[in-house]
Amino acid sequence: MNAVQKDLSSRKEAIQKELENLFKSNMRITDWDVPEADDKEVAKILLDMIQEELNTIREDVNAGKYDFY
Repeated sequence: MNAVQKDLSSRKEAIQKELENLFKSNMRITDWDVPEADDKEVAKILLDMIQEELNTIREDVNAGKYDFY
């Protein structure tokens, strides 16, 4: 395992928790803003939004946008 892999591996749990917190906080916000909202629908829409941005980031990485970040 190289230095980059070790570094990211040591922070994997924190990164994943941060993403989970982003999801959950937006679930709560929507629940406050729209109490009658279907939580399953909200969750699916949020997941789609997160995935859309992950796809954009992946495209940017593949295009070299972060080569010299």
